[in-house]
This record gives sequence, C-alpha cells and structure tokens, in this order.
Amino acid sequence: MNSSRRSGQAGGLPATKSFPPKSGPAAFTEMKPTQSRGRGSGSCAIGVLIKAPRIGFSKTRLCPPLQPPDCKALSRCFIQDTAENVSTIALAREDIVPVAVYTPVGSEPDVQQLLPSNFFLIPQRGESLGDRLFHAAQDLFQRGFDSVCLLGSDSPTLPPSYLGRMVELLSHSNDGVVMGPTLDGGYYAIGLKNPCRRLFEDIEWSTDRVLKQTKARISELAYLR
Repeated sequence: MNSSRRSGQAGGLPATKSFPPKSGPAAFTEMKPTQSRGRGSGSCAIGVLIKAPRIGFSKTRLCPPLQPPDCKALSRCFIQDTAENVSTIALAREDIVPVAVYTPVGSEPDVQQLLPSNFFLIPQRGESLGDRLFHAAQDLFQRGFDSVCLLGSDSPTLPPSYLGRMVELLSHSNDGVVMGPTLDGGYYAIGLKNPCRRLFEDIEWSTDRVLKQTKARISELAYLR
C-alpha cells in the first residue's frame, strides 16, 4: 500500500468502486485464531496496520530532518488519530469492528495504550507489505467477517465518512474490490470481499504506480474467471 501522507482532508479522494467487469488497556482483546467476531451478513472488519512506535524503527524516512525520538512521537500521534477515526465509525455502526493488525509480536502493551477500547488485536504475518496485507485479510475473513477494509496508520486526517463509504460499497457486492485513491498514485485503504494473494503481488510499493498496478491485478483476476 502506498500509504498516503496526503489522504483524507489533506488531499485524498473518496473511495471509488473498482469491481471486476464480470460482476482502557484492560479491556483490550486479542482475536484468537478460532475466535469469530463476524456479526452475520454485512459485518465488516476495518483493520489498521500498525507498527509499534520505537526509536530507530518508526518513520525512519523522516530522519533526517527529524531526530529518532521525534519520529517515534510522530508515529504515536498518527496511530492515535487514525485509530480514533476508525473507532468513531465503528461506534456509530454495529456492523463494523475495528482491529489493530500489529507488529512486532510482543509489542501488545505498547500498541494497546494508543488505541480506543473497542479495538481488537491480531498480529501481522509476512515479510513484504503485500504479504502482510494478504495475511491480514485472510486472518480477518477466517474470523467470520463478510468484508474487510485495510488501511495504514499514517492517515490521521482521513474522514471517518470515507471509510463508511467503503463499507457501503462493499455491502452491495459479492466479490468486488474498493479502493480509496490518493493523489500520489497509491491508495489509503482497500476493501475486499474475499482474500486474494494475487491482488498484492507484483506491486511496486511506495511508488506512484501502486494504484495502477493494483487495478491491473483486478482486471487480470476478472479475466481469469
């Protein structure tokens, strides 16, 4: 995902359909592999991919000009603001469940203190960004959700209404894909009805070609049906 630093109110665009042509800390709960939080037809998990803020590992591309402690502090703020936006839409709609898809394993206390209490937790899996996105979708669908939206944690100004629009579009599709495009050629979020590894393969992540290449994967998958 070319996680936009210009999404939402800072320059992103509302979600658009890209359907295939053929058609308190103590309250935090970790989702276990056998635990289902799906609430029947129409339930949607909004998964926020989060890397626990740590000096030397957070926002390293901003250092310089920022110092490592500043990068960690900025990461914390981005996570908190993004999670609050997701929490807002989840509290307003019973069909949405907010989930933090976090890394590394063992950082649960650090992640938990940044999130609203209605968030659930599952660990990230995979090495590349494409792998992590696919496994996040796969793990959430295995827990019984009807649809899944995934976004990064660096879209602090993203309006909750944009996420609500994505969920609405997915609710009217059996096998569609919804993306929120950004001005830099990527997307701030992607919504799915099924997990599909190919959708995240052969993508030049963190470039202005992410959105175009992802659309090509969608067309390719539709052609193969």
